[in-house]
Amino acid sequence: MTGDGTRTTASATARTPAASASPEHPGAPARAWRNRLLVVGIVLAALNLRPAITSFGALLEEVRDGLGMSGSVAGLLTSLPALCFAVFGVTAPRLARRFGPGAVVCAGMAAIATGLLVRPFVGTTAAFLLTSGLALAGIAVSNVLMPVIVKRWFPDRVGSMTGLYSMALALGTASAAAVTVPVTDALGGDWQAGLAVWAALAAAAVLPWIPFVRKRDATSREGAPESPQRDGQTQGEPAGQAPALRITRSRTAWALAVFFGLQATAAYITMGWMAQIFRDAGVPAGRAGLLLAVTMVMGVPLAFVIPRLAARLPRQGPIVLALGVSGLIGYAGLYFAPAAGAWAWAVLLGVANCAFPLALTMVGMRARTGGGVAQLSAFAQSTGYLISIPGPLLVGVLYQHSGGWGLPIALMAGLMVPQMIVGVVAGRDRTVEDEAAG
Repeated sequence: MTGDGTRTTASATARTPAASASPEHPGAPARAWRNRLLVVGIVLAALNLRPAITSFGALLEEVRDGLGMSGSVAGLLTSLPALCFAVFGVTAPRLARRFGPGAVVCAGMAAIATGLLVRPFVGTTAAFLLTSGLALAGIAVSNVLMPVIVKRWFPDRVGSMTGLYSMALALGTASAAAVTVPVTDALGGDWQAGLAVWAALAAAAVLPWIPFVRKRDATSREGAPESPQRDGQTQGEPAGQAPALRITRSRTAWALAVFFGLQATAAYITMGWMAQIFRDAGVPAGRAGLLLAVTMVMGVPLAFVIPRLAARLPRQGPIVLALGVSGLIGYAGLYFAPAAGAWAWAVLLGVANCAFPLALTMVGMRARTGGGVAQLSAFAQSTGYLISIPGPLLVGVLYQHSGGWGLPIALMAGLMVPQMIVGVVAGRDRTVEDEAAG
């Protein structure tokens, strides 16, 4: 009888390739096509994760004049991305378990397109906030699920795939900063049309995700690693269904959350206010937008290189320190000679902003399992964005009440020091599963 059971198991194992040709388990050609489509979807989604923010930053003065905003209200708007990312990002793992990550990202892209199309024409500050929140909610859930999708579908290429979508994210960020003002000028100076055009890119990003809108079980099996050891799950276990970790017991998770929050603070202050800093220093509006674009475009090559380098190192602390020093020098330049050395400061702050792809890479490296990555990504991003909420708002208040940029820039530089400290802690060779279990 034991022999019969052994033969039955062997027979079932032998049938695995045939089973993989079923609709639930596509054959090799279908799997290759699906993976290529998924790469396209990831790139298009990443391109849409920041234009809602940087296009607004490039036209901040025009939007303020058009809607009658004070500096404090404008600061609230620059804090809105962090608030939405904290509130909606934490829901992403639960939504992915219920509907599948592909369906959630597809819906996220649709929300971005709708919000970007509607918000310029609503006519009031409150409605502008609400429609911006819709777009940012779509960004929030997609932010959290990108590391999860990479870990699940490309478990052996976490560094390179993280680099690819980080590079696409930086490209979308820089493009919105660079071309929003020229496009607005080409459209007759209509800032509403200049903001609304970015809805087209988000609408295009919906299309490649439509084939991945499946039922939850099909989605969880689809693209799961062939080997059960690849992501720590047992054969047939749906991805993302691993037992929940007590993630708050992990020091690494907390360090990564604080690091994420501080780098997000710096990034959203930069995206929301840097163009205005240059404009107030006497730089023309078009050149100020281009300088912001230079800051953002630095992330295109570095966002591809840094994750690959980080994935090869057991500790990422040296990269954290190098990025932090670049940021400190850039802030010092903004304080002492904002116009004279504008291009150098834009480049240095662009290097410092590459803490974001580094943080995403560490999310994938600090957890062994797909479920662990999902929990760590949601915790680090939601907690981190919650931490980052006061920063851009405080910059707006300090700017309005001090009448200059000295205090806001001092705040930005001061926050870089704890960012470097917690980044070194988060970069240690640990996993949240071990720490949560201990």
